Amino acid sequence: MDANALFEKIKVKQVIGTLDRDVIDITTDSRTVKAGSIFVASKGYTVDSHKFCQDVVDKGSKIVVVNQEQSLEGDVTQVVVPNTLRVASILANFLFDFPSQQMITYGVTGTNGKTSIATMIHHIYRKLDKHSAYLGTNGFQIDEEITKGANTTPETVSLTKKMQEAVTKKAEAMTLEVSSHGLSLGRLSGVDFDVAIFSNLTQDHLDFHGTMEAYGHAKSLLFSQLGEDLSKDKYAVLNNDDAFSDYLASVTPYETFTYGIENEAQFMAKDINESLQGVTFNFDTPEGTYQVKSPYVGRFNVSNIMAAMIAVWSKGIALEDIINAVETLEPVEGRLEVLDPSLPIDLIIDYAHTADGMDKLIDAVKPFATQRLIFLCGMAGERDMTKTPEMGRVASRADYVIFTPDNPANDDPKKLTSELAKGATHDQYVEFEDRAEGIRHAIEIAQPGDTVVLASKGREPYQIMPGHVKVPHRDDLIGLEAAYEKFGGGPVDH
Repeated sequence: MDANALFEKIKVKQVIGTLDRDVIDITTDSRTVKAGSIFVASKGYTVDSHKFCQDVVDKGSKIVVVNQEQSLEGDVTQVVVPNTLRVASILANFLFDFPSQQMITYGVTGTNGKTSIATMIHHIYRKLDKHSAYLGTNGFQIDEEITKGANTTPETVSLTKKMQEAVTKKAEAMTLEVSSHGLSLGRLSGVDFDVAIFSNLTQDHLDFHGTMEAYGHAKSLLFSQLGEDLSKDKYAVLNNDDAFSDYLASVTPYETFTYGIENEAQFMAKDINESLQGVTFNFDTPEGTYQVKSPYVGRFNVSNIMAAMIAVWSKGIALEDIINAVETLEPVEGRLEVLDPSLPIDLIIDYAHTADGMDKLIDAVKPFATQRLIFLCGMAGERDMTKTPEMGRVASRADYVIFTPDNPANDDPKKLTSELAKGATHDQYVEFEDRAEGIRHAIEIAQPGDTVVLASKGREPYQIMPGHVKVPHRDDLIGLEAAYEKFGGGPVDH
């Protein structure tokens, strides 16, 4: 594309050099620069990428977007703008032909449930033989092809490129987990969402947002950014069991659909029957009542699957077809996932890392715990610590509790476990500064019939250690190895 035509879209800029150049790519990552790339520099929390401008020129970039003129050698044009990342989003969308407008684009936000709802939507589309993409905590997926990623919501140019890749591979829909960080930092700029979905709002990320009000406002940006063009078929799907839904309904002009279990809503789950194999319930809808059989465990997953079904239905797919698809869906990786049912214990992993998430997790599991419930959970380092004792209190609903760190980063692991232990309501708990040791201890004390829950990480494949180094770690693999060693079975019978 001609750079002159591309940069016509930016009204306020200072051009140092010529824009008589061809552009084939745009990037904010100096490592991915190639000939024909525009490099956009920015000041982040830890790194100012303006310092890489000379490197990218040496690699062949002829245009750099900066917030102030740089001292550079070589044949390069500098475009100076007030907000480089905002300009990056505009340029990327023009360069890649507004990919979010070429698919049905779903955005899911909330403290808990984002990954589950987004994955469920993706799986429903696949069961209906439709090409689909997903982007979130479990990585980037087009149909069944998965690429792991670092952030739930990547920065704006990377996000636009992933959406363009989904379009190229014929995705009819793409579902994004939308984090409060991503919204606050403008990473979703330029994404034209068709359906915005809200799961719940509970205390989390106050280290970043400061207050619950600011955290809630960040979530609301997804709904206000649906826009005001009522010629478009856009919708909001809101959880009526969470009072924050009333506010979210007020920030969008589009039709809203409410779902709930406890509070009156347009779509409701009634007569819920639960087991560790899944749930059945009657789904009361404006189109009638349907029986739903879902493979997902727990009442909170009843809410999640309702949200997913309503979202897909809102874009024109029949409820009967959606409900038939739901019956045969795969588990959501790392979310209330029962590992190897052949073991004599119920070994479960889950991502719950807030008091509310852990409470719902224990609600889901406890009715089916025939013997002891052994519960391991962790606290992340360099995070808001005010929620930590409440997490310890909730964990104490179990018969035996193991407190560990979870991505301790530069915090003292002992401090993290001690803060959890402050909330303990009984003395049947232990603290381990090493999470892997804590997992092995959980298996070591487990007896046939016990239920062991490893909470906080799901299948996250690392621990963030001092210096923010990511060290390989998998709760599920550590737990299974210890269980096979103790009870036998597994890929190789010990």
